[in-house]
Order: sequence, then C-alpha cells, then structure tokens
Amino acid sequence: MLHVDLDQFIAAVEVLRRPELEGLPVVVGGRGDPTERAVVSTASYEAREFGVRSGMPLRTAAKKCPQAVFLAVDKPAYDAASEGVMATLRSFGTAVEVLGWDEAFVDAGPDADLASATQLAGEIRARVLERTSLHCSVGIGDNRIRAKNATDFGKPRGTFTLTRDNWWAVMGDRPTDGVWGIGSKTAAKLARLGITTVRELGAADEEALAAELGPTMGPYYRRLARGVDTSPVDPTPWVPRSHGHEETFQADLSEPADVEREVRRLAALAAQDVVEDGRPAVRVRLKIRYVPFETRTRSVTLREPTDDAATIADAAAALLERTDRTRAVRLLGVAAEMADPG
Repeated sequence: MLHVDLDQFIAAVEVLRRPELEGLPVVVGGRGDPTERAVVSTASYEAREFGVRSGMPLRTAAKKCPQAVFLAVDKPAYDAASEGVMATLRSFGTAVEVLGWDEAFVDAGPDADLASATQLAGEIRARVLERTSLHCSVGIGDNRIRAKNATDFGKPRGTFTLTRDNWWAVMGDRPTDGVWGIGSKTAAKLARLGITTVRELGAADEEALAAELGPTMGPYYRRLARGVDTSPVDPTPWVPRSHGHEETFQADLSEPADVEREVRRLAALAAQDVVEDGRPAVRVRLKIRYVPFETRTRSVTLREPTDDAATIADAAAALLERTDRTRAVRLLGVAAEMADPG
C-alpha cells in the first residue's frame, strides 16, 4: 500500500507559474492581501521556517514573515494540476483512491512485497515529476494507516516505510495526535485519562476508552494507535455530499437586513452548484461567525428535495431566526446537502 502526497502542493503550483518565486517564502490565501481578513491556504517550506502555517490569519503570517510573497487562491489552477497528478498515478494500472487535491492511496498490487512497493514508489515520484513538474513524497505501508503516517517521515521529496515490524519503534513515543485520524481535541480528552503517547493509547483498556470517547470511537482510536487497518484502496470516484459557499467580510455586518441579504446571495451560489451537480438538495446548513470569533451552525431538512434557488435561499434565511440577530457578524456560510446519487 502506498500513500502519495504532493509537497507544498498549492505553493508549488504557484511557483511553476511564476518561476521567479523559486526559493522565496510564498503564502497563498484569500485574495492575496495580508491586510484583509483571510487565512493561509498553504505556505511554501521557506515561509514555514518563519512559523507560517495553514489556517493562520494572513495578518499573522505577514507579521511572522513580512518579506513573504502573498498570492490569491486560484482554485481552477489547482484543480487542473491535481487532475494531471491523479491521471499520472492511474497510468500505473493499479487502484487509486483520491483523498483530495494533493494526496491519494495507490494499491501496490496483489503480489507486492516491500521491495516491489519501494520500487513502485520511486517510479511514481519520477513519473509525477516528469509529467507535472511537481514533487511528491510516498509513504509505504502494509496497510492504509501505516502508509499514510509514513508519508510525513518521507517529506519532502522522499519515501519512508512503516510496517508492523517498525511501527512501535517509530510511532510509539509520539504524541497521540501524531497518528492520522486523531486530532488535538481527542488528544486532550486522552490526556485527561493519562494517555499522552501512541504506545500508551495502543495499550489502553478498551472499556475505559469506550466510556470516555464512546463505544465506537474509543476502540477505534486504540486501533489507530496500533496501526491496525484492513480496508482496501477504493477507486470509486469521490462524490460531494454538499455544495457550499462562505465569505469572511472585511467589515463586520451589524444590520440584520445586511446579514440576510448576504445569506441569500450565498444560498443562490450553493443552489447553482446543486443544479450543475444534478442532484436535489435535501438539507440546508447555515454557518455564522460572530465578532470576535465565535462560530455557530444551524441546519434544517427541506420538506422535499429541490434545486430551486428561492426555496434554498428561503430555508437559509429562515435559519437566521435561530441565531442572535443583535450581534455583529464577520463570516457567513451556506451549504446545501444533496441526496445520495441514485
């Protein structure tokens, strides 16, 4: 099993389009203006050396690295680059499961061993670079979880192997959120149980984990810590469950009428995507972020599936009645969840 991850993907695509940026700290986010409200989508390795990270406000990034080159997000360019990479991975003739713009699982084949998987990883890195001019790292594992975690150790532009034989030696002393699938909130809950490392989680009592984290998730996190997984690479094309649009406003919205106008505008954009997708919406979700940074979500199931823009907009606007209309708003988002494909 292989996990392929493009190195600094978005930044790398921008550098390909602007070769003069090679070796410079590059930050991509929002409209590329660090004085505006927006967050970092990605940062080049050079920018990361100054502490710039994805999800960080652009203003903070500019303070950490004032010499950085700030660029606007260009989704169509990243879509096109990603399609080229995934087509290259499929050219090897084995199953490919796309996880996003910049990563995928690749089945090494039914008769693969460590030697052949390592050879395939090298061939993948070379062919992706030849055809797309993008560098990638490859994690090699005896299952998906181990392959995915291995990639981090291979970055940048390398490979790394994690199997049953070296899992504990490599992963055992890492913090629990060092395992793919365990986030900081879960790690905090585990810490309250006295569990702070992957090794401790792997050896933890399942009943205690179930009591704290739930009967399904508790044992699941223990399996993650042990690197246990039996799921195959699934080449089924990804199908979106919803379409949504959100916007961070450069000036806070303090008037309820202005908030409703923007909600209806965002709902219309989501409805347009629903029509283009060809599946009706069955549920509408509203996201609202108050000043200074408190986020709430509300949702409603539609009486019947629809792709009618007015109906979707009315549903989104009605959700505002379940929010605090007296508070200033800095971000709004509307998503239309769609029926499962038939």
